[in-house]
Amino acid sequence: MSPGEKLDPIPDSFILQPPVFHPVVPYVTTIFGGLHAGKMVMLQGVVPLDAHRFQVDFQCGCSLCPRPDIAFHFNPRFHTTKPHVICNTLHGGRWQREARWPHLALQKGSSFLILFLFGNEEVKVSVNGQHFLHFRYRLPLSHVDTLGIFGDILVEAVGFLNINPFVEGSREYPAGHPFLLMSPRLVSEPPSCSIRAGGAVWEVPCSHALPQGLWPGQVIIVRALVLQEPKQQNSGLDIPLGAEEADLSPLPLLPPEIL
Repeated sequence: MSPGEKLDPIPDSFILQPPVFHPVVPYVTTIFGGLHAGKMVMLQGVVPLDAHRFQVDFQCGCSLCPRPDIAFHFNPRFHTTKPHVICNTLHGGRWQREARWPHLALQKGSSFLILFLFGNEEVKVSVNGQHFLHFRYRLPLSHVDTLGIFGDILVEAVGFLNINPFVEGSREYPAGHPFLLMSPRLVSEPPSCSIRAGGAVWEVPCSHALPQGLWPGQVIIVRALVLQEPKQQNSGLDIPLGAEEADLSPLPLLPPEIL
């Protein structure tokens, strides 16, 4: 992954759901269809110079209370004299026995490409094309339906792919070509959504545009947190679809609620 390297776009057939570019952290998203053996999650970004730690959680749900189970917790830590990675599982509100990997392959101020390859019994993690660790599942992989990214990390792209779309042969890991961030095939100017609560308005980015439009049978999933604010008569959630906003009243919500 050298600077200026020219890479071919990722084949469409290997993209399982639209990639996300430059999400704001903390970031939580649905994994369409959940996780199963043969899926791969690609995380592309930069470690800030002042980073202490960040974590990537493969969760069984997205509730805030009770806290969801975390099948695989990937937690690089940079603030110690010997940077390392902690992996663990959260089950029933309790952390299990942690596993520690020294010789952290991530560096402050450097870009990275992390691949999470999910097999039948364990997840394998590579950093910049090199094997780093493997972690045996403690909870069923089929229970995982949510990805959460938290902490000191600048995320450039998150992708959900079929396993090993890049290189044919006997290599354990795919070559891990990063997403072409400015590719018109993958990225377009995202629309914006507004959240109104307590008389204030927040503009937040939505998913990417729908290049082929909408058609019968298509499903749109909206996942959000209703902020804890005093109840206002005009509080609601507006989700416009199309070139012009439909003449619909905002969806009434009673905070705090999870969508």
